Amino acid sequence: MILSDKEIKQYVKKYKMIEPFCAKQMRKNVISFGLSSFGYDFRIDNEFKIFTNAMNAIVDPKNFDRRSFVDFRGRVCVIPPNSFVLGKSIEYFRIPRNVLGVCLGKSTYARCGIIVNVTPLEPEWEGFVTVEISNTTPLPARIYSGEGICQVIFLRNENGCEVSYADRKGKYHKQKKLTLPKI
Repeated sequence: MILSDKEIKQYVKKYKMIEPFCAKQMRKNVISFGLSSFGYDFRIDNEFKIFTNAMNAIVDPKNFDRRSFVDFRGRVCVIPPNSFVLGKSIEYFRIPRNVLGVCLGKSTYARCGIIVNVTPLEPEWEGFVTVEISNTTPLPARIYSGEGICQVIFLRNENGCEVSYADRKGKYHKQKKLTLPKI
């Protein structure tokens, strides 16, 4: 069952599921964020890792070379053509045992060829969300910190799960910063 806006508010109050929480959708002069009818649009923070090939590093998820990224902080991040950046959410999430969050990119960015990728927010996972933002165009593309980047749809199962992310001590549990790949 998909959680409605009313149910999301209840989960936020009971579990502190989203902090900070914006109880209505903010949209004036920004890419929208906050509570929607059946989900929550979270914001991107101002810390980014911009993918670069300046050091001729090889992308290897088992042996990730930190030289693959340039660190950047700012209100506007420019993604190079056909490249990507990593960012993190402003909001901190605490997913209850009977909930799964499915993340989808914002349509405003999708219409510009900017694709957002986030894996599911698993039951009993908590932390800041690390977000991959890809520029599929042959032109540089801008993203704006402090504004909406992704919508989370929350699915509830009455019985919860047998083994949660916290139970299996997932490697990205309680991440406090933008987190690179780990083995």
